[in-house]
Amino acid sequence: MTNPYGFLRIPRRPVPARPVEERLDDWHEVYAGQALLPLVSEQAGRCMDCGIPFCHSGCPLGNLIPEWNVYAAHDDWRAASERLHATNNFPEFTGRLCPAPCEDACVLAINADPVTIKNVEQAIADEAWERGYTPPQPPGRLSGKTVAVIGSGPAGLAAAQQLTRVGHTVAVYERADRIGGLLRYGIPEFKMEKQYLDRRIEQMRAEGTKFRTGADVGGELDAAEVRRRYDAVVVAVGAMERRELPVPGRELSGIHQAMDYLTLANRVREGDYAAPPVTAEGKHVVIIGGGDTASDCLGTALRQGAASVVQLDINPEPGDDRPDTQPWPVTHPKVYRISHAHEEARGREGTDPRLFSSATLRFEGDEAGRVRELHLTEVEPTARKPRPGTEQMIPAELVLVALGFSGPERGSGLMEQLGLTLDGRGNFARDGAFAAEAAQADAPEAAYATEATEAAPQARRTGRPRTDGVFIAGDAGRGQSLVVWAIAEGRAAAAATDRYLTGSTALPAPITPTDRPLVA
Repeated sequence: MTNPYGFLRIPRRPVPARPVEERLDDWHEVYAGQALLPLVSEQAGRCMDCGIPFCHSGCPLGNLIPEWNVYAAHDDWRAASERLHATNNFPEFTGRLCPAPCEDACVLAINADPVTIKNVEQAIADEAWERGYTPPQPPGRLSGKTVAVIGSGPAGLAAAQQLTRVGHTVAVYERADRIGGLLRYGIPEFKMEKQYLDRRIEQMRAEGTKFRTGADVGGELDAAEVRRRYDAVVVAVGAMERRELPVPGRELSGIHQAMDYLTLANRVREGDYAAPPVTAEGKHVVIIGGGDTASDCLGTALRQGAASVVQLDINPEPGDDRPDTQPWPVTHPKVYRISHAHEEARGREGTDPRLFSSATLRFEGDEAGRVRELHLTEVEPTARKPRPGTEQMIPAELVLVALGFSGPERGSGLMEQLGLTLDGRGNFARDGAFAAEAAQADAPEAAYATEATEAAPQARRTGRPRTDGVFIAGDAGRGQSLVVWAIAEGRAAAAATDRYLTGSTALPAPITPTDRPLVA
């Protein structure tokens, strides 16, 4: 067990980030070179090993947090790695990228500071790789079944690794020129250096997973033909249908979707460009949106040398404490949070770069059609209607639209060629033919099959696309979400696919398609 008095005597001490001035001069991770040990072992000793560990329910992966906290507290990194990898394929990703809802669900968070679970997770993952505790796990025998995974983000990679390890022959199709999806081109280097992604991909290759880049399934590659070639297909293409900002002046040059901007910046780090085609250097930058993508744009713009950066968030500024309307432990509270990028902006300007309760009214440009000004207004907290008399203008030479995503891309060809449909939220529909059968068989993961599976026999008779054996994983079926939900989706979809191929499965299914995080 951990120190029974640890939570009483040891204060919370997160691993410190590098100084702001230092990290703004490079693209390395904010924690690069910072010693995780022995600090993390001491912090793991704060875990109370609760009889009912609510941190489990805070994480969709069902991570065995108290168990690996005990091993980390005693420097047993092999055992800690085994328990961590029992529920999570890629803890070095989640330890760097996840906002840690598990910490908000920690029992200590009721009236004290929670355990630094995210730091402990990253330390275990990094120590496991350093000590050679994560060798490839190729299957002992092959099943003779083949699976195509369309998309190589965290959901697709998790599904592919699970299915490969139980003996299926898996090929991952990625339309970009490199494997990784948003992990590759959407996440800046200062949040996760790509060496960790490349290392996992090489592990998966050694296990037998095949990768096909530049493979646009639904475009140049007919998805129906891919389905005919494989025994099953997992669709994990993410939710990349971007939300737009329909206001006057949107057509001006210098206004870009955030993901396009981040992709170009990441391609510079990959060596594709000597300098970014779209840069914030010397410009007044405005970022529209209040989520993680907006924060990533902020950190990127600061490193490119922006003259100034303002971030507009339509939501009101939250308080410092969990409101009574967002009870512990079932909700991830909306409290005032500062990302590393916000910290960097505050260190440079002295103030928070965010303007809360603010909405864009219009853009104005110069005679050459370039954006130069953004007109905004304050909005009412609930109705989000403009507040009279609050309009103001701010300079804007580069505007980044980071308003999130509304489901998988329309017009990609996948829907038509695989016979997929959309649910009421704009995501690929599932929970179809197998839902009732799955409930009776105590196999809820089977509901990851597409709704079109019900029509599969008739489709074969009429020549329509073959849709049985098609499974939806990740944001394509759930909508935009966190990396932990994507990995959990990939693991559950892999269990459903394995059951479809073999009649049973020993693979874990941590969630069902209808599971959702509780939010206020």
